[in-house]
Amino acid sequence: MEKELKEFNGVKLSSLSEFRENSIKGPQDVNIENYRLEIYENGVLKKEYEYDEILNKFESQKRIITLFCVEGWDTKVLYEGVKLLDVLKDSQVSLDYKILIFTGVDGYKTSLEKDFVLNNEILIAYNMNGIKIPKENGFPFVLIGENKWGYKWIKWLQKIELSDDEYFRGYWESRGYSNSANLNEPFFER
Repeated sequence: MEKELKEFNGVKLSSLSEFRENSIKGPQDVNIENYRLEIYENGVLKKEYEYDEILNKFESQKRIITLFCVEGWDTKVLYEGVKLLDVLKDSQVSLDYKILIFTGVDGYKTSLEKDFVLNNEILIAYNMNGIKIPKENGFPFVLIGENKWGYKWIKWLQKIELSDDEYFRGYWESRGYSNSANLNEPFFER
């Protein structure tokens, strides 16, 4: 069994057990043999990646990132993953669209503006604190919405779609949460 890191480069890490289970349908069982990360451009499937293909094809990065939940808790975790932008470039989709819509295996949806994605090194993570992401935390992949409220992060990432639908609102955003989800702003729309 893999042993979870408690610190990295002198920084104390939160235990993965500190995450609260707050997904819309509970932890998902993903059959990795059938799993594909799908990339769509304006509704058309452009590329599919198997789990191992993501791990082996792209350069890996490790970063300590804090997730801030609107419920008032936060966790500081060492994430390892690949840059979302590297995956998009490899899939040869056009980056002329305005937003990226993300869907999890459980049907959860959220989005990020293209400019935010282009100006930040957003990770598609597969490890947390030195171990493979547990199913409760989003195996096989978690999209790390760094510098955004936690509802912009997505567990069990399955689909990425480039779109011009500026009016798209994800699961929580359609329930009144801010679509920008900037940490320095209220998380409810006014």
